[in-house]
Amino acid sequence: MLDGFFAPASIAVVGVAREPGKVGHFVFRNLLDGGFPGDVWPVNPNAEEILGHTCYRDVTRLPGVPDLAIVAVPAHLVPSVVDQCAGVGITSVIVLSAGFKETGPAGARLERELAQVAAAGGVRVLGPNSLGLVATPSHLNAAFAGSLPRVGGVAFLSQSGALGTAILDESAAGGPGIAYFVSLGNRADVAEHDLLAVWEDDPAVRVAAGYLESVRDGAAFLSAARSFTRKRPLVLLKAGTSDAGARAVSSHTGSLAGSDVAYDSALRDCGALRVHTAEELMDAALAFDLLPIPEGPGVGLLTNAGGLGVLATDEAERRGLSLASLSAETVSALRSCLPDAAAFYNPVDVLGDADPQRYADAIAALLADDGVHSLLVMLTPQAMSRPVETAEAILSAVKGCDVPVVACFAGGDAVEEARALLREGGVACYPSPERAVFAASLIERYRVIRSVGLDVAEKPAADVATAAALLATARASRRPFVIDEVAAMVAECFGIPVPCGSVAADLTEARRIAAECGYPVALKVSSPDILHKSDVGGVVVGLRDEAALDVAYDQLLERIRRRAPGAAVAGVYVQKMAESGRELIVGINRDATFGPLLMVGLGGVYVEVLKDVTFGLCPVSPSGAKDMLSSLTGYALLRGVRGEQPADLDAAADIISRVSWMAVELDDVIELDINPVIVLNRGQGAVAADIRIGIGG
Repeated sequence: MLDGFFAPASIAVVGVAREPGKVGHFVFRNLLDGGFPGDVWPVNPNAEEILGHTCYRDVTRLPGVPDLAIVAVPAHLVPSVVDQCAGVGITSVIVLSAGFKETGPAGARLERELAQVAAAGGVRVLGPNSLGLVATPSHLNAAFAGSLPRVGGVAFLSQSGALGTAILDESAAGGPGIAYFVSLGNRADVAEHDLLAVWEDDPAVRVAAGYLESVRDGAAFLSAARSFTRKRPLVLLKAGTSDAGARAVSSHTGSLAGSDVAYDSALRDCGALRVHTAEELMDAALAFDLLPIPEGPGVGLLTNAGGLGVLATDEAERRGLSLASLSAETVSALRSCLPDAAAFYNPVDVLGDADPQRYADAIAALLADDGVHSLLVMLTPQAMSRPVETAEAILSAVKGCDVPVVACFAGGDAVEEARALLREGGVACYPSPERAVFAASLIERYRVIRSVGLDVAEKPAADVATAAALLATARASRRPFVIDEVAAMVAECFGIPVPCGSVAADLTEARRIAAECGYPVALKVSSPDILHKSDVGGVVVGLRDEAALDVAYDQLLERIRRRAPGAAVAGVYVQKMAESGRELIVGINRDATFGPLLMVGLGGVYVEVLKDVTFGLCPVSPSGAKDMLSSLTGYALLRGVRGEQPADLDAAADIISRVSWMAVELDDVIELDINPVIVLNRGQGAVAADIRIGIGG
């Protein structure tokens, strides 16, 4: 638990300067000015009193043991101060001081020392290089923020303290209300997963939102985030997506930004909602802070300007929102309260001369429709408009309603007061239809996440021990990739179907294998020294009888002798040719933060030219694999077009799921490619035709 950080009864500020403007002095004043009800003790060996409060030389001289210590001393002194805190029983420490791993190797060593001292003393540390935290339920402003923000249900975590202060300032100016704000700093100890675990059951929290540059512990983060999103929405802005941005992340906190593909997959996997700009982060936080989750997908649109309705409709379609089909009763109710020139079907246009009552009547009619699960109300300030009175009418019309109502009051000064009034009244209001629709779309996405649930992959039966032994033997040879036949044997240990085949030491054995498997067959040179067989003429396909096999066998070995004279050749892999079908590529790579990452796409030209692929974290269930397939641009080719039979998606999904479990169970598998997985028509199965497994050498 982190109660010492969020609900302390007393606080010591170590390093309070006498001069205003210094970090420690500023935070000390914030604690006093913010109305914190407990004791606040300044610590400074060179001062008798600061701001009318008695100063203490060090934490051992305090009149009691504080629940929280805030440290703002030079970096090289921090470990000793934390050790002293541990000695007197202080278990929660915020380190504001900078000068740690963000500065380079020497700072990183100092940060490791800090973490070791804290762990040995049973102290939880927020920071270093943190701007502090805010907890409005405790009237606690232990940050560089100028004042306490507006109270609300958003719990913010940020790996940028400066961005955090902007968030707090926007909140104070009428943005989303804050329950907690935490500047994580360098995360020597307390990290994002710790905060999610604490906020998951906090009644003050309606939504968690955050700015991330990296994740310290991928497994812990995923576990905490999955648990959190079952109860509350989680909205995250992940920065450092470009090469230059990733370098900036490293220089900012000394952390690696990581693969953006992996982060995208991880956030989707744990049910988090990813946004891409600071504006989107704040818009999402405002929506979830104020609005309930809808009961269904139907969206109603109400406007006094046709153009706004068109823009909102376009954006709703782009965001995947479903416009509600209004019932006959609703249309009749609208006709009875709107002018003849109005539009009575979704989007509903109450016309530019609409007064507040007309808005109220139309809203009442739409909210009475069982097919309207959320409502977007729009207004432009035309000559006849009365924005403030209309806002009051909207609030009155939606009072006690459990349908989320989003508003767009487009314009500037003419509607600013009305926007503020709506937000204060619990209606999320935005200046453009695109931003309003975006907010509504996030709420709908979370509804789906909560109703459908997250993918749970059940482990299939597999002979993991045999597969691990095969890879261990291959690894002993210190080769980066296993040979084809071993890769096929490993796949078979996980129930992945592969074409019949085996290694032949001579032509006689090649004939026997081909006869047992059945023609047509392919030949592949079996050599741990030859990774790209086709480059040296080491693959021959489509051999339909023994005579063709005899000729191809001798020619293949002769080409290898000429083109790869130093390669160790174990024999020739004889493999039955798979039937023709739709081709997929399935791959595995390991991300440093989140572990094995699964890639699925259409094979052949589609992956090489169109890059039609999607990614997910391992493991995935067969249903999760089907979702990945359905997200491909070329998914229609798998469903069957122009009279073609649909592909066997069940068989393909089963292979994909088993491959994902192979990556989870076998740490030796550094990378894997199956290209192609040949998917036959529905009911006829699928087969992994060509498997490459990299074990890292």
